[in-house]
Amino acid sequence: MSSTTHELPERPASLAAVMGEQNVDEKGISLWAGAWRRLQRDPAAIIGGIIVLLFISVALAAPLLAPHQPSSVEWAGEVTPSSLPPASADHPLGLDPFGSDLLTQLLYGARQSLIIGVVSTLIGLSGGLVLGGVAGAFGGWVDTLMMRIVDILLSIPALLLAVSVAAIVGRRPEALMIAIAAAQVPIFARLLRGSMLKQRNQDYVLASFSLGLRRRTIVMSHVLPNSISPVIVQATLTLATAIIEVAALSYLGLGAPDPTVAEWGRMLVKGQERLASAPHLTLLPGICIAVTALGFTLLGESLREALDPKSRRR
Repeated sequence: MSSTTHELPERPASLAAVMGEQNVDEKGISLWAGAWRRLQRDPAAIIGGIIVLLFISVALAAPLLAPHQPSSVEWAGEVTPSSLPPASADHPLGLDPFGSDLLTQLLYGARQSLIIGVVSTLIGLSGGLVLGGVAGAFGGWVDTLMMRIVDILLSIPALLLAVSVAAIVGRRPEALMIAIAAAQVPIFARLLRGSMLKQRNQDYVLASFSLGLRRRTIVMSHVLPNSISPVIVQATLTLATAIIEVAALSYLGLGAPDPTVAEWGRMLVKGQERLASAPHLTLLPGICIAVTALGFTLLGESLREALDPKSRRR
């Protein structure tokens, strides 16, 4: 009786022999780490990041960069109804119609726009997280009630809602923050609610329920962290809108009552009165508003693409 010897297959020497050389060096990375890598290769994200970084740096360092105090009108006697003094070494961009240094006003205007824009976005984000988070977590009649409140806010045009709130609260920087935040709350609420409803149908959530975990634990530890990414992206985009709305409300006369307070929107209003003789009074703050909004928009759109696999091109 002959015996047959069965040889065992040779054990692979390395993982590369099974999976191929191209996959050996690939390592698992988190969502935000992968997004950061893609942002570093995105020209739009780099340009937007540079603009945003420059804007924030100028706003924070305005007291160090500005040659004069923002409320100083000691040169008002040099301003006439028909002409302004030319630029000089002491005033590189000249004077504004109030007799203040124009460069100083532009630098402090960035500071004002940053403070109001960031604070109003944080307030709107907080309110939206509360409404959207409660609606997405509980569902049912709670979801219906929260969304009807959001629908009422969305039925009012954002600028009209901001103007109404600012008119009621008063002409103060705090009024601008509340007015802009009120228009942002429904945007964040609907976005977070929709993202949470999508996550609630995922397999890991159903598995968590089957294991007996409490609803609060599932929502706070799993659903909410996986739903927050699009809201953060929207907050970046909303900062651009907030800066434009700050200028718009100031342009409409709903900003601080002190005319010497540096605001880009107010500078546009006063500059248009001398548009023919001194167009730079309008062009410079307008360019600052447009470039800053462009920077936040480029950065936000690039961040959205980096975090969303469906819109990813690379």
